[in-house]
Amino acid sequence: MALLRFPPSLSASSPRLSSNPSHFLARKPLIGGKEVHGVAMAKGSGGAITGLVFSPFEELKLRPEVAMVPVEADKSLARFKYSEKCEAAVNEQINVEYNNSYIYHAMYAYFDRDNIALRGFAKFFKESSEEEREHAEKLMEYQNKRGGRVKLQSILMPVSEYDHSEKGDALYAMELSLALEKLTNEKLLHLQKVAEQCKDVELMNYIESEFLGEQVEAIKKISEFISQLRRVGPGHGVWHFDQVLLHGDGVHG
Repeated sequence: MALLRFPPSLSASSPRLSSNPSHFLARKPLIGGKEVHGVAMAKGSGGAITGLVFSPFEELKLRPEVAMVPVEADKSLARFKYSEKCEAAVNEQINVEYNNSYIYHAMYAYFDRDNIALRGFAKFFKESSEEEREHAEKLMEYQNKRGGRVKLQSILMPVSEYDHSEKGDALYAMELSLALEKLTNEKLLHLQKVAEQCKDVELMNYIESEFLGEQVEAIKKISEFISQLRRVGPGHGVWHFDQVLLHGDGVHG
């Protein structure tokens, strides 16, 4: 780490500021009962305070943690107020999203078989898999943006058979999908809680704006799918529902 050298700050002799000393008060004015470093309060001709003159380089001299710039080749220049705890939690969520994508891809492969032939379900789960992968990639981009390091973890082999003697494969797979989306929502809430504990407002806002709302919508839509599948029952009802998925709009979480 190296401390930056700053140019001299603006003074009363600078042509950009008044040379009249009566136009400036103390260099450390009180705002909210606290001294503010690197700021001068300017006065008008009538003695009224007209505003603050911000001296950034003076303030940076008093805040070395902000002014330090890494010189090591393996250190991020962009990293600022990004804790290791948040970095690890983001990597964990990346793993969650990739695992979800892997599971949905296995579901797609199952329903795409010639002896299953439910192309609408196959389409739905393939799109879901792609979207979960996109979520993982978005988190990877965010990790790099904040100066963290992406560390991919192992992915477990998913189940490849989804037949169920009582519910049938379509309903059973959709119920598994709902459980998966609820678990993902819980993981995202945990990530947001970690960000809150670390007072990382930027990460909190990112998770809320980019993921949580979409997750709630997905849970609602898949819940409706399950209710409809329970109503139509097995057989022709499932085939008709499959055609709706094939030719209509799906939902992904």
